[in-house]
Amino acid sequence: MTRRAFNLPTQLSFLLVPLPVLIFIGNPAIGLIAGSALSLSFNARIIPASDKIGKYALQTAIVLLGLKLNATKLIEISSDYSLLVTAYVILTLFLGLVLGRMLNNDNQSSQLISSGTAICGGTTIASLSPVIRATPEQTAVALTLVFMLNAVALFSYPYIGQYLQLTQEQFGIWCALSIHDTASVVATAFIYGNDSGAIATTLKLGRTLWLIPLLVIASILQKQQETKVRLPGFVLLFVMSAVCGSFIQFPAWLLEAVTFTSKALLVLALYCIGTDITRDTLGQLRGPAVLHGLLLWLLVVPLTLGAVYYLV
Repeated sequence: MTRRAFNLPTQLSFLLVPLPVLIFIGNPAIGLIAGSALSLSFNARIIPASDKIGKYALQTAIVLLGLKLNATKLIEISSDYSLLVTAYVILTLFLGLVLGRMLNNDNQSSQLISSGTAICGGTTIASLSPVIRATPEQTAVALTLVFMLNAVALFSYPYIGQYLQLTQEQFGIWCALSIHDTASVVATAFIYGNDSGAIATTLKLGRTLWLIPLLVIASILQKQQETKVRLPGFVLLFVMSAVCGSFIQFPAWLLEAVTFTSKALLVLALYCIGTDITRDTLGQLRGPAVLHGLLLWLLVVPLTLGAVYYLV
């Protein structure tokens, strides 16, 4: 079934009416529920260009967050846990490819799911798909699975963290390692606390940078010399923002405004992500690829939790 589009006044009403309430509540998980509920209920595109709006809202929220971070602390966090991030990425890629072969998942789907789980979820899948010549169906299944697992993490992780009495640092590291997409990492960590959110954002951006060598290696193996690989611009802006926040003494009212704006943009990003889920994509969740992605995630989640709980 093809998603129909509402006329512009109706689209704007759905965009504008729920958002003030959602922003006032300030919980990105509720934003995700609201967006997906509207999309699934009406099976229509609620927000035009929702993918772009969500993407830029998230990136802007991350850059604004940098103003509240200390550059020295940023470097310290990155250096302290760079080995842990490296170990996670390499181990997850290895386990994913081995598990895909054991489950007889096709090569393209196995690579998409393994790389998406190891590095950056939907961003990795969308970037790697044309390089390895994956079909639209293989890409769609991998993206839908990642979305659903992100939603599970968004709602379950804070309760698990509270039950285990994880510190802000422990929870932030766990989110940064084991949740697929940046939006869900940041949202889940900030639900637990601001310190957790800052740590998770910093480490997740470092984990995202593994996308660069992944695409380079995949391009070489596929003999695609025309593939373009570049550092995401918002990562550089985030670092510059943190440097500015370290050397410039901003007034308290401005930092409060930055905090509110970044949280509001995060709610908007999750709301837009929710509106992108459809009945058709949910219907694609079947076959070896889904079992592969689910089992791999269920394997790495407790492993990373155990490592964080006992080592950090």
